[in-house]
Amino acid sequence: MVDINSAKNNLDAAGFLDLAVDPEIDLFAEIEKLKKEKNAIILAHYYQEPDIQDVADYIGDSLGLAQAAEKTEADIIVFAGVHFMAETAKILNPSKKVLLPDLKAGCSLSDSAPPALFKLFKDKHPDHLVITYINCSAGMKALSDIICTSSNAQKIIESLPADQPIIFAPDRNLGAYINKQTGRNMLLWNGACMVHEIFSLEKITKLKIRHTKAKVIAHPECEAPVLAIADYIGSTTGLLKFTQKDDATEYIVVTETGILHQMQKNNPAKTFIPAPPNNSCACNDCPHMKLNTLEKLYLCMKYELPEIIMDEALRLAAKKPIDRMLEISAKYGL
Repeated sequence: MVDINSAKNNLDAAGFLDLAVDPEIDLFAEIEKLKKEKNAIILAHYYQEPDIQDVADYIGDSLGLAQAAEKTEADIIVFAGVHFMAETAKILNPSKKVLLPDLKAGCSLSDSAPPALFKLFKDKHPDHLVITYINCSAGMKALSDIICTSSNAQKIIESLPADQPIIFAPDRNLGAYINKQTGRNMLLWNGACMVHEIFSLEKITKLKIRHTKAKVIAHPECEAPVLAIADYIGSTTGLLKFTQKDDATEYIVVTETGILHQMQKNNPAKTFIPAPPNNSCACNDCPHMKLNTLEKLYLCMKYELPEIIMDEALRLAAKKPIDRMLEISAKYGL
């Protein structure tokens, strides 16, 4: 039996609990048991591996996860996602213990916007309102006026006066897409998601030729040439809902492959083809999301480590723009 101090030592060295798990353990049953014993809830992003999605209490995109984190009455929130998502849960729940199976589960988009550099950029445009995509650090959120997600970004922008100058950060592709949809001319920070930027337009076009009846559905974090050939563009949840309501039976899915698990579960008679990136891989996985495993999730719940700890002043500063997002989302029923 490993004591808590030994567990912490392992965590300090690895960023996750680097402990052996008995291969005979039924991890699904043990995780369910721990949830009940500890009054814990598992929130999982659509990009997590299928086993984690299947054991989660709630599966969603960034907006849905933030809303679920705000409403939960659990004592412990176990976030199966990446670091900024767990941070958001802690920002909204200072009195609850928030756990992340692997502290190294970061985000390339979040990393593309260091708060210190962004502050210098922001200070050059004092008349601009800062709208920041939720895929960013707590430090970036603290520099923002309103947070948004891909689900609600357009509605939030449209709720503001047409003559209001706006800085949109950190995703330049999502910002450019919203500019096109709304006719705005937002000032865009030069950040991007590594997963959504490496889809191959050439390979997707070849897939369309081979699968003539397939519809291309894409996340707005993708580059403009890819979005230009899409039959539908939407958030992760938007893509899932589209496949449930649409009459087509075949889809080329241009986002992280984790969502295909839910698409297939909800549409067992339909075919979902992962769009290929511009490398030798057949599909496109987020290496950060996939750092979480069922074993790490189990150990995280058992030892209640790693835990997200946050400075209170930073938490309060980061909470204001999130609260504004949730207010606007509730107003528009998002």
